[in-house]
Amino acid sequence: MGMKDDEVELFLRTPHNATRLSRKWYFLVGVVVGLITSFSAFAGVYLVFFDQVNSQFQSCSSQDHNSVTKTPVIDVASSQCDISKGSDRSDCWPEYRDATQSSCEARGCCWSPGVEQGAPYCYYPRNFDRSYMLTFSQKTSTGVIGHLERTTKSPYPNDSMTLQLEISEETSDRLHIKIYDPSTSRYEVPIELNKEQSGGGSYEEFDIKLARNPFGIIIRRMSTGQILFDTTGVSPLIFADQYLQIGTALTTSNVYGFGEHRSGFKLDTNWKKMVFWNRDQPPEPNLNLYGAHPLYLNMDEQHNAHGVFLLNSNAMEVDFQPFNGTGAVTYRALGGILDFYIFLGPTPDKVVQQYTSLVGRPYLPPFWSLGFQMCKYGYNSAEELKKVIARNRAAKMPYDVQWNDIDYMKDHLDWTYDNMTYPGLPDIVADLHNNSQRYVIIVDPGISVTQQPGTYPSYDEGIKDDIFVKADNGSNLVGKVWPGLTVFPDFFHPNSSAWWYRQAKMYHDQVPYDGLWVDMNEPSNFVTGSITGCTSNSLDNPPFVPPTIDGSSLMAGTLCPSAKHSLSTHYNLHNMYGLSEMKVTSSVLKKLLNKRSIVLSRSTYPSAGVYGSHWLGDNLSSWVDLYYSIPGILNFQMFGIPFVGVDICGFRGDTNAELCTRWMQVGAFYPFMRNHNSGKKDQDPASFDANTQAIMRSVLETRYRLLPLLYTLLYRSHVDGGPVARPLLFQYPEAVAVDKQFLWGSALLISPVLEQGAVTVQAYIPGDVWYDYYNMSQVSTVGQSVLLDAPIDKINLHVRGGSVIPTKPAAVTTDQMRGEMFALLVALDGNGTASGEVFWDDGETLDTVENNQYSLVTFSVQSNTLSNRVVASNYTHGVETSLSGVTVLGVPAKPGSVTVNGKGAAFTYDDKSRVLTIASLTVDLLQPLSIKW
Repeated sequence: MGMKDDEVELFLRTPHNATRLSRKWYFLVGVVVGLITSFSAFAGVYLVFFDQVNSQFQSCSSQDHNSVTKTPVIDVASSQCDISKGSDRSDCWPEYRDATQSSCEARGCCWSPGVEQGAPYCYYPRNFDRSYMLTFSQKTSTGVIGHLERTTKSPYPNDSMTLQLEISEETSDRLHIKIYDPSTSRYEVPIELNKEQSGGGSYEEFDIKLARNPFGIIIRRMSTGQILFDTTGVSPLIFADQYLQIGTALTTSNVYGFGEHRSGFKLDTNWKKMVFWNRDQPPEPNLNLYGAHPLYLNMDEQHNAHGVFLLNSNAMEVDFQPFNGTGAVTYRALGGILDFYIFLGPTPDKVVQQYTSLVGRPYLPPFWSLGFQMCKYGYNSAEELKKVIARNRAAKMPYDVQWNDIDYMKDHLDWTYDNMTYPGLPDIVADLHNNSQRYVIIVDPGISVTQQPGTYPSYDEGIKDDIFVKADNGSNLVGKVWPGLTVFPDFFHPNSSAWWYRQAKMYHDQVPYDGLWVDMNEPSNFVTGSITGCTSNSLDNPPFVPPTIDGSSLMAGTLCPSAKHSLSTHYNLHNMYGLSEMKVTSSVLKKLLNKRSIVLSRSTYPSAGVYGSHWLGDNLSSWVDLYYSIPGILNFQMFGIPFVGVDICGFRGDTNAELCTRWMQVGAFYPFMRNHNSGKKDQDPASFDANTQAIMRSVLETRYRLLPLLYTLLYRSHVDGGPVARPLLFQYPEAVAVDKQFLWGSALLISPVLEQGAVTVQAYIPGDVWYDYYNMSQVSTVGQSVLLDAPIDKINLHVRGGSVIPTKPAAVTTDQMRGEMFALLVALDGNGTASGEVFWDDGETLDTVENNQYSLVTFSVQSNTLSNRVVASNYTHGVETSLSGVTVLGVPAKPGSVTVNGKGAAFTYDDKSRVLTIASLTVDLLQPLSIKW
């Protein structure tokens, strides 16, 4: 909700140490100062110094600032409660259960049941003034600071009666809003942020307005006037020790993000709650899952996007309502501070780039990790594992990485292997390496406490280094996971990295793995809190817990919130536990291997993409899970973790040939591609019949041919921070709800079959020039949904006109294909133009981008001429960076001749498909290139 036309805008300039005046006198001074300075406003910062409800202001003004009164009871018949439209009611009883009319009204709220489904019975009155008032404000060079005060208690204990407000434009496209209690030290999220301000002056991009009583913030986009953030009409601000609340209106109901949850890509804003408290929970709708990412993207009716990120790692819920026809969201956090960042966009890609500029750019994975990877929870012996490897090699499946789940361990102990069931594991790994394949193992954070002293270094050395999480009484907290009774490493502890490195090196000396999979790191615990329970204090039993959390208990399935880490309590750090393990594991692998590797983590938090990758957890072998994999993949692109995948064919339960075939087709276009299951049946490609194998082999070969494109997109994401697998919305803003298709960059459209028995697929083909990837002919019907043929052996792929796609011939491993020359697939747009790029390095050296140890070549087509520009040429490896041929789609007529760097070249032309093919080349891409036709 914005300001009314008759509301007063004033500009204030007040010294930092100004004595607070009475509100009435301060208002008059503000008017005078505002009139004097109203022509010298800068940075789009306006302080709206007005009362939203004059009568309420007057009654508050007569009270002593230091007095605290009880919350008065609201008269149900009052006009303030006359909010007949349920969608505009803000929930005053988020506990959901046990509300009564008397308890509701005792909070100063209204009670009226019988409205539309989902709307609260207990809701805030129309102009709820029992919150904070802006009592002091001052402009700064990039924003404003202010003091907030309240004179009544909230329903939650230990209110902060005075708050500090800081709003600053940190960059031209990022606004920072921070609300905290200046009188006490409170926990703040300890992740590394890029806080460098560019310019430090007026950016004139954000219009900042403040409401005085009740306090509120209104942020507009200067260029369009669109309100991006508006707290004045939704849930009131509450800031208690263990309950923080603030609400904002949305520009439209086109909202995306807020992970990790299972849902469609476009979020349902009709009375939906989403909880952020990481837990070991197989993906199901309406539940909090493995990660916490309090970021959303909102697109307005003019297709301008902005993002809002709350940097808070405490347990939290967001509560959507269909407010005012567009929607609103209320945040309720159980600790920390209110620390918002608003990203201006205006494109969705820009929002993601601006977000990753703050939390960190995604890491660049090694090239081998782009290949197909296999795992099973249930490789019960080394012999069984060897059979799987052998049969997929014999079937000539493109296949790069073999994984082991916990089966390989002795008694489920980290950093061990079972000499009885896996006696030849080092030989298996040597065989993989001899065949240009890699090996990755799982490790869990639970460290066994029941081994004989001196027999298990991981525990013995951890005790010596004192790096395990403590219970409230100072002893090591003991829980239970796969090995039985366990303790949990405190990866925030300064000694944890050296301890983890010693364990990793000791095992690597025996079994030279190539990457690490960190699982169960929410952290998961098979008992509630600890084997001795938890305390009765307020950390373990806070005054409010979102009702969708395991029976409203924060300790269910994890550690006691009162547990102690070196930095803070588990209450504060729980959602960051997986991130802390990722960060330490990434540093360990860099030191151990001295080259790029992979860290795959189940639990994530903002900035996790800097250190590793993610998969979407213990999904089910079902068609609905196949569909949900796509919005899940797309969400993590927004969260700055682009190298993400799903357990292909499903983890839980048994798949079948049709489902697994369709899933392999979709999975071939996940950035991270791994087939993993726990069912009784095997589901590796070679376990199926010959016809199914052929289909899977074909789509794997398609992926491998396109890996130079994927690698280039991952490089671009590493440098610029944008997504790799993109929602159609990001390229075509009208596609607000399309989540059964997706893009690779802007060049490739993927339209898979997601339904059992289907041999066609209803696909949206955007209004652009498109070519069928297989027959290379131009698509005649665009800008609408069309029915495409999709027999069992086909996933529909389309190339966007205007693209230049780098490819290499498919091979059974990425190492083999690296030794082949490039080819270019050129798709002309309606003007006969196209562009693209290719990034190439040795595939595994650390920091090749940062150390300029790579080659980068861009391509453009103008006036029937393909030319290149060598941006960097610091990785040269003979045939690897040479060009073998070019295929051009959409050439309107057969050319009379083709020249390559001024010399005639052989070519073929297909009149029907209008495809020009120039083959048998050996041209150095790192030298000037000109191909004319």
